[in-house]
Amino acid sequence: MDKSCLITGAAAGLGYEFSKLAIADDYDLILIDVDTEKLVAVKSELEKSNSKKVTIISKDLCKPNSADEIYAEIKHENVEMLINNAGFGVFGEFSKTDWQREENMMNLHMLTSTHLTKLVIKDMVSVKKGKILNVSSLAAFQPGPLMAIYYASKSFLLSFTEAVAREIRGSGVSISVLCPGPTKTNFQSTVSENTSENKIAMNMASVKEVASCGYKAFKKGKIVIIPGLMNQFLAFLPRILPRNMAASIVYKIQLSNREL
Repeated sequence: MDKSCLITGAAAGLGYEFSKLAIADDYDLILIDVDTEKLVAVKSELEKSNSKKVTIISKDLCKPNSADEIYAEIKHENVEMLINNAGFGVFGEFSKTDWQREENMMNLHMLTSTHLTKLVIKDMVSVKKGKILNVSSLAAFQPGPLMAIYYASKSFLLSFTEAVAREIRGSGVSISVLCPGPTKTNFQSTVSENTSENKIAMNMASVKEVASCGYKAFKKGKIVIIPGLMNQFLAFLPRILPRNMAASIVYKIQLSNREL
């Protein structure tokens, strides 16, 4: 049976770039996104230039049972790679932001990603082969006032991945977490037109650069992947700063960029 790579949030941005990298690496693709129209377009594009099979599943991953539904469709496939990439952010003071969007974000970043990992990793461990990549963020390394739940959910992905990586050491299966800094994706349009992610453009890495870096490192089994020397420094900085100071710094940056 041919090997497959399952990618969530595959219709655009990092997910789309991961799709191109995986199919070029001789994987069949199982692409998941809520945007059916874009998924169909990606499938058509990839199949024109490749002989590998591209399967698409239109699914709202914010719904609690979505991982079970996906697994029911793909459990007979030989999934050797899983990339949990789908995500979005909510900007604003926690007392004023929309709870439904925040609940959806937590379901997506934590519940669905963790559940899908749980379902797939069992099969991988049983055959002693497989790789999983969770896409987190540089935000995972510090508290994030004005994007409190986004930062916290990305911290969850980082901690969860590091813990599971230790548990499965020597099993033939690896799990990694990608923590990019600001990246030119459509993430910004789903947050808020006033958020700092929309204002900081000069230092943003391209999705192609971030995806390429992440893909190469996770194929090699690196656990925590932080693209770029500056981002690596920024990830280390909160370890030597008091937590309240780190929170204050992020708060001031978010405020200043909102006012640009």
